[in-house]
Amino acid sequence: MKTKPRILISRTLPESVLKRAHTDFDAVVRDSEIPMTAAEAAESMQNNDGVVPTLADEFTAEAFGAVSDMRCRIVANFGAGFNHIDVAAAKARGIVVTNTPGAVTEATADIALSLILMTARRTAEGDRLVRSGRWTGWHPTQMLGQHVTGRTLGIVGMGRIGRAIARRCHFGFGMQIVFANRSRIDDPGVPARQLAGIESVFAEADIVAIAVSSGPESHHLIGREQLRHLKPHAILVNVSRGDILDEGALVELLQSGAIAGAGLDVYEFEPKVPSDLLSMENVVLLPHLGTSVLEVREGMGAMALDNLTTFFAGMEPPNPVN
Repeated sequence: MKTKPRILISRTLPESVLKRAHTDFDAVVRDSEIPMTAAEAAESMQNNDGVVPTLADEFTAEAFGAVSDMRCRIVANFGAGFNHIDVAAAKARGIVVTNTPGAVTEATADIALSLILMTARRTAEGDRLVRSGRWTGWHPTQMLGQHVTGRTLGIVGMGRIGRAIARRCHFGFGMQIVFANRSRIDDPGVPARQLAGIESVFAEADIVAIAVSSGPESHHLIGREQLRHLKPHAILVNVSRGDILDEGALVELLQSGAIAGAGLDVYEFEPKVPSDLLSMENVVLLPHLGTSVLEVREGMGAMALDNLTTFFAGMEPPNPVN
């Protein structure tokens, strides 16, 4: 009987995914929900044919370099973002890296829309007011927020998620769409204008959604130089990866009152959130809920396992990133 490839899964995944993993592979599930250290990542690659890591697991250049006898041949990431994996270092060691892009699109776009509405209409702030017992009843100037309908939405990154956000906002709320993207897009799927760059989008938009794919080239893609172009009433939403946005620069902008508010589902040093952000009423903070739907997590798991299955069958996996 042919020996099944041995794989390590770094966190607990949905039951249906684990059942298939144990059927198809000699699978071991790591007994911790804390991200893997670089030392743990190196050990996992030395002892397994494949690894299924996820957000914040430290598959750094140091981790790849620390393995003297490399057994691992594929790192099948559970998630679309892979900024926690040094893809170049993996390639140098002959390791294929894959991800799970398509499964996360609609759920992440839903969270982006939630953040837009929550920030513009101050719903999280209102919830806190009611729960505190300090609410004295309705009055005409209480907690006035901003309209979303008819506003201009700027999108940074018009990939799958960016387009899904655009569809919701244009067809659902009559928003005008402008966007910036690395490459030219002739048909974004909705009426939209591609502008020259991020600064142009920020200068024109009332609400900005960041939906850039992660990678070394996107670290601090949005910093002080870009943020200063936002309008005073602008709202900034990030559902991509935390390190795409210079968090310190955003804090300065919010503290100075240069923009109206922000909605964040991701953080630069996740799970650490700056105390300055925690203290701001005009900032909505979510615990990385972008893909937190059972069907989505099952889809992500199925995609990760498909990548492993095709790779070990001697074929190119469906979602390689290197």
